[in-house]
Amino acid sequence: MNQRAGAARSLALSRPFHNLAVVDSRVTEQRNPRTAEIDLASPLEIVDLINGEDRGVAAAVATQREQIARAIEWAEAAFRAGGRLFYAGAGTSGRLGVLDATEIPPTFGADPNLVQGIIAGGTSALTRSVEGAEDQPDVAGRDVDTAGVKKGDFLLGIAASGTTPYVRAALVRARAVGARTAILACSPPPPEVLAAADLAIVVITGPEVVTGSTRMKAGTATKMVLNTITTGAMIRLGKTYGNLMVDVQSTNVKLVDRSERIVAEVCGVSGDDARAVLGKSNGSVKLAIVMQRLGLDLESAAQKLEAAGGRIREVVPGPPPPVK
Repeated sequence: MNQRAGAARSLALSRPFHNLAVVDSRVTEQRNPRTAEIDLASPLEIVDLINGEDRGVAAAVATQREQIARAIEWAEAAFRAGGRLFYAGAGTSGRLGVLDATEIPPTFGADPNLVQGIIAGGTSALTRSVEGAEDQPDVAGRDVDTAGVKKGDFLLGIAASGTTPYVRAALVRARAVGARTAILACSPPPPEVLAAADLAIVVITGPEVVTGSTRMKAGTATKMVLNTITTGAMIRLGKTYGNLMVDVQSTNVKLVDRSERIVAEVCGVSGDDARAVLGKSNGSVKLAIVMQRLGLDLESAAQKLEAAGGRIREVVPGPPPPVK
């Protein structure tokens, strides 16, 4: 190496790294100045730093309240017309979609097919990273077809960065078969992603505590939004009476106890009486309430509920008892 080349190399190596860096336009990939020295922090300081960042997540979600409400309307409309809600995502985003989908049947007594998660890399990606899966748009189209997405369904793509190729391809394919589409992101999606979505929910949570670790603030925001959409749609379908979980499935001791307490509280009866009427209703809290309050047998209660679209308020006069 000649003297001039050696001097140039020495100068380049002496320059601060930030002068050479390229700033990523994706908010979720940018560095957070508030946590730049988190590696020097004590455990308690780390807790305070992370908690301080998390405080802004709910406020960020609130900025998208109208868009989230529209997603609830679309999910409800799909369900009432015999359609389904699908989530499509990769990595943390995909896992959160699958998590929300799997919680719907036990919480609301819904058909397991009503809300489904499609994740890049398939089921193996739920427990370990499947490298490169998010960069395979061709696979996304096949996954959407395999899931049976069709006209009348609603597919919500989840991509923290807003740029995931797998998610964009899933949106494109879902729209092509006639499904409604939406994108949930924590960084402004590029035009080609927005063009594939009928609705955009963009929750700007800012740079992460650890740069690019979207399982943190972006993940928290994503779970909040998904919880709100499915819970809202289930409430609209009559899956609650007031704020009581009347379509709960009594699949374990805790849920059996909850079912008995709900019937006892709503109907003003003892635990033994609640247990007895639940036995006659085949464990259905909703049917047990209608049977007890109106003095009906199982068949008559079921007919009344079906005629009312499953909404107890349209069958039983008055609201549930006030909160004590």
